[in-house]
Order: sequence, then C-alpha cells, then structure tokens
Amino acid sequence: MKVTNILISQPEPAKGSPYPDIINKYGVNIDFKPFFKVEGVTLREFRAQKINVLDYTAIVFSSRAAIDSFFKICEEMRVVVPETMKYFCQSETIALYLQKYIIYRKRKIFFGTGTIASIVDAIGVKHKAETFLIACTDALKPEVKKVFTKAKFKHGSAVFVKTVNCDLSALDLHQYQIVVFYSPSDIRSLQENFPDFAQKEIMFATYGPTTAKAMKAAKLKTQIEAPTPEAPSIAAALALYLDKQ
Repeated sequence: MKVTNILISQPEPAKGSPYPDIINKYGVNIDFKPFFKVEGVTLREFRAQKINVLDYTAIVFSSRAAIDSFFKICEEMRVVVPETMKYFCQSETIALYLQKYIIYRKRKIFFGTGTIASIVDAIGVKHKAETFLIACTDALKPEVKKVFTKAKFKHGSAVFVKTVNCDLSALDLHQYQIVVFYSPSDIRSLQENFPDFAQKEIMFATYGPTTAKAMKAAKLKTQIEAPTPEAPSIAAALALYLDKQ
C-alpha cells in the first residue's frame, strides 16, 4: 500500500523537527492532531483524594503541568509550602521550571535524567528518609507508585494532572495510511471518540512499550514500533518504513 498521508497524534513540533525532511524526501503529507490534552485537577477533585501536602517533606514532579497544578492547588487551599520542602524532578528541564514558583537552590532541588527510575537514583541513600508526595498525572500514577514501592521509600501520591480526550468527531482516520500513537491515552481517546472503530487497512506506529501494550489490549495491530536499535525515534522508524516502499 502506497503511503501518502500520515497522522501524528501530537501538536505540530517547533523548528528543528525531522518531519519536513521526511515530507520532502518521500513526498508524503503529515498532519498533526493531539488526541488528548492535560489539565490540572480542580480543587474539589484534589480534596476528594484526602491528601495533606504538609504531611510530606519532599515532592516528586514528572512534568511542568504537575508543578503548575501543585502550586495552584496550594494557593487555593492557602497552604504555605515550607522552605524545608525538597523537590525531586524527572529531568533538569522540569527542575528549572520550579523557578517560576520558588527560589532555585541546589540543596533542595534534585533531578533525574528523564525517566521515572532516574528519580530514585537522584534520591539515593542521602534522601531516602524523606516522606515523598508524588505529584502524578492520572495516566502515570500506577507506574510511578510501582517504582517508589519497589525502592521502599515512604511515599504517597496524588493526581494533580488529568488527561482529557480531545473531540475528534470531525476527523476521518481512514484518509491516513499510517497513524502514530505516543501514549496509551491516545488509544483511550480513539476508543472513546470512535467506539465502532475498525482498523481495516490503517497501519499504526507506536512509541514505547506501554503504548504497544495498550494497542494489544485494544485488539489493534501495530506495524511500526519505536524505539528500536535501528529506529530510536518515530521519525527514524517512519523513514525506515518509507524506504522500503
């Protein structure tokens, strides 16, 4: 099947994206359409979780959206976060974002290399006695809790960011030969928006093992996967496939 149209379930990337090169080299059209968006939880939704922020001595962040929501909730609840609070972030980029709300001090802000497991490495032996509040997104909560439980850290978790499915009713999926998914949330949105969806001749490309697993659970077939040794990114995986046309 000749590939002419590709749909990527993310916002259109900024400058430096590899996709213009793919468009020019292979003569394909690539559209970008997010299948879901993230929003901070409401004060009512947070209170329903029965979490007291001041019971914890350290906060764990895996996204900038979680940071925004955390400080917004604290402001609405009139909770004054103590100066002694420590912050552990999934990456340096997320850690630097804390400057929007607090004075950046290395002795209380720590970060990993981009994975959930790397946060555990950042905590190490030195900080393992802290009581951690994991500021989760609803999609990542089970994964993060599993890592902290395995590390035997004293912790609790609260959802600060929720995923909300986008309205895709005007989208004709079958005009695309390849549809790219990056997250299990993309698949949940597909199922909600198109409850009678049939894959037919659509080829799916997925990024990451959790997305591929969610595809199998949804009884959908993945033809293109990344990352792999040959294709560390979706762009590389698409290029490999298109080379074989």
